[in-house]
Amino acid sequence: MAYRVAVVGATGAVGREMLKTLAERNFPVSEVAALASGRSTGAEVSFGEKQVLKVKNLETFDFTGWDIGLFSPGASVSAVHAPRAASQGCVVIDNTSQFRMDQDVPLVVPEVNPQDLRWFGKRNIIANPNCSTIQMVVALKPLHDEFKIKRVVVSTYQSVSGAGKEAMDELFNHTKSSFVHEQSPPEQFTKEIAFNCIPHIDKFMDDGSTKEEWKMVVETKKILDPAIAVHATCVRVPVFIGHGEAVNVEFEKPVAAGEARALLRESAGIEVVDVREDGGYVTQLECQGEDAVFVSRIRKDPTVEHGLSFWCVSDNLRKGAALNAVQIAETMIAMNLLAKKAA
Repeated sequence: MAYRVAVVGATGAVGREMLKTLAERNFPVSEVAALASGRSTGAEVSFGEKQVLKVKNLETFDFTGWDIGLFSPGASVSAVHAPRAASQGCVVIDNTSQFRMDQDVPLVVPEVNPQDLRWFGKRNIIANPNCSTIQMVVALKPLHDEFKIKRVVVSTYQSVSGAGKEAMDELFNHTKSSFVHEQSPPEQFTKEIAFNCIPHIDKFMDDGSTKEEWKMVVETKKILDPAIAVHATCVRVPVFIGHGEAVNVEFEKPVAAGEARALLRESAGIEVVDVREDGGYVTQLECQGEDAVFVSRIRKDPTVEHGLSFWCVSDNLRKGAALNAVQIAETMIAMNLLAKKAA
């Protein structure tokens, strides 16, 4: 059985990655539509190695008869067009922040909570979590199942691609400028990003947290367990692609580093590279273009009764966005949730 798939926001970094991922994974498509705003209508985007798609106007596109909509056009655009597509019978998998905390919209990472897909029909919309949340809960899930997590403290080292193409351009241009002693004011960030780290992602909230930090807290609770206490500090770093996270976990049950390492090695979506020598870990540069969440530096935290720390990295455009969305669609097919939707 093949499916008609519409990719919304097809000219953006995540949209292009969605098209690439569909092709690479041989997703069963009968037809693919690339959609974007009116100003991009007529532009061309690649689907696989040989096929080129003409971009169509999202504003006037009729989703009737389309099975799956992979959305990544920005939250305000999804707010308008995702419900429209859903009402026309297209199952929407939305990568923006618009619907994540809606009680009647499942927020899904297939390795963690695929069972929540069973109630997608309330709105015909499934939400893709935040990129930094996805990689963390993939690593936490097997540990939580075995040792029961009480508390998580995480510091992120997030690449500029999480803020879009313009942010990547700013890092590139400001890096070049620094070598010729030129200065240009930051536009995409609050401070210079080249050769710098900025402890500020998204807007500030009343309690002093940023919206990105809030997302990691509430999304982890919704996906994994509402009883888990989460505290996050999110930092933008001068890396083009790939998010890093230093994660400290406190458990209810005793846990040894060796136990955790063995458990993670056996878990879906995780690659453990943890050798206690120079280079015996994975960095953001090395995870680019890869599908897995890589876990390294697994070690005991002796400052709490049952504590563990680890480092994890993942390609935020793939597992943190496009791949997770495609995996949701694949999981729905495997669970026969899209059987009645296919032509």
